[in-house]
Amino acid sequence: MSKVVVIGGGASGLFASYASAMRGNETILIEKNDKLGKKIYITGKGRCNLTASVSNQEFFNNVVSNPKFLFSAINSFSSYDTIDFFTNNGLELKTERGNRVFPASDKASDVTKTLEKCLLNLGVDIRLNTQVLDVITEGGAVKGVTTGNGEVLCDSIIVCTGGISYPTTGSTGDGYKFAKKFGHSIVDLRPALVGIELCGSDFLEMQGLSLKNVKISAFTDGKQVFDDFGEMLFTHFGISGPIVLSCSSKINRLSNVEISIDLKPALDFVTLENRLIREFKENSNKTLFYALRSLLPKTLIECVIRQARLSPQTNCSQVTVEMRRQLINVLKGLKFTVKKLRVINEAIVTSGGVSVKEINPKTMESKLVKNLYFAGEVLDVDAFTGGYNLQIAFSTGFVAGNNC
Repeated sequence: MSKVVVIGGGASGLFASYASAMRGNETILIEKNDKLGKKIYITGKGRCNLTASVSNQEFFNNVVSNPKFLFSAINSFSSYDTIDFFTNNGLELKTERGNRVFPASDKASDVTKTLEKCLLNLGVDIRLNTQVLDVITEGGAVKGVTTGNGEVLCDSIIVCTGGISYPTTGSTGDGYKFAKKFGHSIVDLRPALVGIELCGSDFLEMQGLSLKNVKISAFTDGKQVFDDFGEMLFTHFGISGPIVLSCSSKINRLSNVEISIDLKPALDFVTLENRLIREFKENSNKTLFYALRSLLPKTLIECVIRQARLSPQTNCSQVTVEMRRQLINVLKGLKFTVKKLRVINEAIVTSGGVSVKEINPKTMESKLVKNLYFAGEVLDVDAFTGGYNLQIAFSTGFVAGNNC
């Protein structure tokens, strides 16, 4: 039996502790907060979208950074294994739109409580309000940790300290400090799943406007790097909402990015043109602005007309074929230039982290230091919204704990 210290009581740390204890290891979970799973409590707006009920291949399609690194971990402990784990331990689950899995109670706290109960039943020594200050090594292998309450000696250490997004939950970058001490490379940290700030002021008149069933595409230097269909929101800084958050994860290392919004993705050019011909004919004595009210939210109309280089006061009877087609091009591609992403402490997850080139994907053990493991958001892995990031934490934590 080995003695294992897990640093961090978030999603990956909880599963790492569970897997380690299941192997019969003496397991000590050290968490600097006054309770476990503090970030779990705020996921899914407090409901906790804990995984996605999808095949492994579909899962990998939703991983943004280093999906190949995760092959072994996800195959070892898949989203279906997560569903079975919680169900078998008394937590009723439900699956919603987009294969998102939630606790039936809609309470994120029930996820943490279920995990904590499992750890206590396995005899895991949970130490709250305890800060790990340093990692001790001897002869190229870990020996223990130094905490604010003294030293804790052990045979293996699993670093599950998270990233630097939502620092109020305790994710303040401690794991990167430990990794750097042992020569690990840290891939530049960037915000992921975060709002996008736009240049100019066109978007301000749409502030608070929510759009459903639209398609967003992102381009850099004329090359498409992202597209998705769903919901978005105009804000005081630019845009946010589910498909925008996903977009941010694909463009957070790019420059000169342009966003294009297809406001009518269900209609092709010809169908949309016929619709406009009909609207303009029925409103031949009305203005262009008035005629578009049946097609668009009121606060969006002036921006669309402006980008089409037309006047909202143009009479519908005066709209030429060329003018109509300019309008359709904008309806199928309302354009904005990206200024920057919102700051990382507003991001749902951190992109970047401990380089996976220096981690054994089958065990999560460091290739540089014996018996030192990393799991969860501290690694350079991240995914789209929908439960994928929590599943990555569960899977990598499980693999790390299962190999100590």
